[in-house]
Amino acid sequence: MTYAAIVGWGKCLPPAILTNQDLATFLPTDDEWITTRTGMKERRISHVRGIELAITAARRAIACAGMRPEDIELVIYGSCSNDETVPNSASGVQQQIGAKQAAAFDVNTACTSFMYGLTIGSSMIRTGVVRNALVIGVELISQYMDWNNRNVAVLFGDGAAAMVLQASDQECGVVAEKLQCYADSRQILRVRGMGTMYANLGVPFGQTRWDFDGQEIFRKAVQGMSEASLDVLRRAGVTIEDVALVVPHQANGRIIDAVAKRAGAGPEKVFLTVQKYGNMSSATAPVALVEAVEEGRVPPGGLVLMPAFGGGLTLSAHLIRWGERVVPLATSDAELPPCPKTALELVNEIRAQKALGADEAGRFESLRFVESPRG
Repeated sequence: MTYAAIVGWGKCLPPAILTNQDLATFLPTDDEWITTRTGMKERRISHVRGIELAITAARRAIACAGMRPEDIELVIYGSCSNDETVPNSASGVQQQIGAKQAAAFDVNTACTSFMYGLTIGSSMIRTGVVRNALVIGVELISQYMDWNNRNVAVLFGDGAAAMVLQASDQECGVVAEKLQCYADSRQILRVRGMGTMYANLGVPFGQTRWDFDGQEIFRKAVQGMSEASLDVLRRAGVTIEDVALVVPHQANGRIIDAVAKRAGAGPEKVFLTVQKYGNMSSATAPVALVEAVEEGRVPPGGLVLMPAFGGGLTLSAHLIRWGERVVPLATSDAELPPCPKTALELVNEIRAQKALGADEAGRFESLRFVESPRG
């Protein structure tokens, strides 16, 4: 039987840090209010486009795997905040890293986009369609944020992570998974303005208004991730005691605590990044997994449980058997261009852009982003 081992991993986090104190300069909030409700202290704000984050994370993952870009046969780009829709973002990564023979497509299931992409890439390897795949989770949520809405503005940040999957005859990679969607509740987490339909509904292109029913999202997220986690454990014939580490989607500290309790996992078994990165949507879970490996929390051959949920309301749980290697075979020199501004300055520029409206967006766009030689 063929499995899809994770053989390369890499992340890319923008250097600009937006603190709770920064948010309090333009929102009616403070550090205590945010921390007690979310567990978040900081989040990252990108000075480059999302595809730049993805390219950097991809180069690092490929180097970690000891592979060449031209060896990659499939690029999956998981995101709900793509720089472009046509052409797709995956083809931009493929072009810039030099994966000339690869297929490339995007996946959008909001915060679960990377996890769904992991299932797709693994399945295509197990069925012999490709021998390896590059799966990316990346978000540039800052550009789509309603910075006047305290309920959502404190939650999200930017970032990216990538993983290389490769065919293996050893039982590793995804060993059990559960994908589901509570479609009847899709309206409780909606970003008005991200789509062509909103031009006729009074939302100018480029502006966003968030529908975010926090209590119902909490209830559905806890229910969905808990049930999916228990389901994959049953499918694999293991218990939570057999799991080395739980790496959940980092949407909210209280959600994570509730899911872990229902799954029977003590706090010592749960890996957290929510306090320093917030919710990076589809990048959140893979960034957390990369950091868990880097910090030595994932043992060779260990089981990792990864529950997640996102807009839609999509949900998932993956049980991953890590391989024997926990250190990179090589490193990449890929870096983002320097960031000349603070995170608060970047956010205030976005806020000013949205205040001016779509007519002036082009002028601020030229100020907002730092271009790199990769384009």
